[in-house]
Amino acid sequence: MALPALAHHGWGGYDSEKTLTLTGTVEQFAFSNPHAMLNLQSDGKLWHVVLAPPGRMTARGLPDGTIKPGQTVTVVGYAHKSEPAELRAERITAGGQTVELR
Repeated sequence: MALPALAHHGWGGYDSEKTLTLTGTVEQFAFSNPHAMLNLQSDGKLWHVVLAPPGRMTARGLPDGTIKPGQTVTVVGYAHKSEPAELRAERITAGGQTVELR
């Protein structure tokens, strides 16, 4: 499944009242503007995870090449209200390192 091409949008579509934690395998990763993205296989479901912009990820210690397909990661964030398998990540743990994205 290819990563969707999303235009930059506000965060109002995400349910910030309910935090969700997902651990799974990275199927695909894109390190591009406006936000890095990954597809995460977790508990039999493929999630589209919206991360921070590449510049912020690099500044916080997750440069391009740090996250790779096949790697296990944990993301904490908010599910989209109308897209059942989309998550806005607030935090990611990859390679033993936890990074705050917002």
